[in-house]
Amino acid sequence: MADLEITKVTARIGAQVSGIDISQPLDDETVAALRDALNTHKTLLFDDVNLDDEGQQAFARHFGDITGAHPTVPAVDGAPNVLPVDSEGGRAANNWHTDVTFVLNPPQASTLRSITIPPYGGETLIANSAAAYRDLPEPLRKLADTLWAEHTNDYDYAVPEEAVDEAEAARRARFTSVRYRTAHPVVRVHPLTGERGLFIGGFAQRIVGLSRGESRKVLDLLQAYVTRPENLVRWRWSPDQLVLFDNRITQHYAVDNYDGLPRRLHRVTVAGDIPVGIEGKESYSIEGDASHYTTVAAG
Repeated sequence: MADLEITKVTARIGAQVSGIDISQPLDDETVAALRDALNTHKTLLFDDVNLDDEGQQAFARHFGDITGAHPTVPAVDGAPNVLPVDSEGGRAANNWHTDVTFVLNPPQASTLRSITIPPYGGETLIANSAAAYRDLPEPLRKLADTLWAEHTNDYDYAVPEEAVDEAEAARRARFTSVRYRTAHPVVRVHPLTGERGLFIGGFAQRIVGLSRGESRKVLDLLQAYVTRPENLVRWRWSPDQLVLFDNRITQHYAVDNYDGLPRRLHRVTVAGDIPVGIEGKESYSIEGDASHYTTVAAG
């Protein structure tokens, strides 16, 4: 703990962590310091992590129970809690999203570990949705405070709806093999910090009470504040790195700028609580039971 260093990488999001070996068990004091840093910086970046799949899962468990790999997408062979994020599998997530928001209790935190990195490109962008909320003009903020959005996996950020070949069609069919729909507050209150953040992203497809066309205009307007350059960290991957981000108050985007070269990360996520809006009302499920994928964590 004495050697732990937290160094900011941008004004609004991201910090580099050094001075600890996350391949080893961490004491409670160190875990508490990392949690405080995550609350402050939303994204923590680790170099030279020396982790395998088992070690990545052990690190993630310091922050709570871990989820299955994904509600519908297969895990890494022999590691049911590890999701391969692999260009070979057609999952270049070049769309802004928060992980698995189509279920009732999306993960509270996600870890991504570099396995195969292209020689150029392939960055991950991560956005601070609390800063986005603070950026809203007061009339927009008051509007957002009242809104709820329906999130669904029937929209797939990684496989086009009109798949162009049989392999992509099969991937889409697998992704939507169980349909999930959940209503979440557009403005979510973080259970640890009390911050308000815009809880939208790619799986948010409709504002409750509005038509799809009206919803798209409202969501696009709010989303433009999330993705302002000031709210982003752009992470250029190197071998043997890990990124930990707070999935409750960020969005991310995998930049598809590496000419289809091999790119593979492994993802492990930490079980989350049920989102709560500013009036204390919890999210509610409309369709689909994801209890096989994740437990509900305490806020």
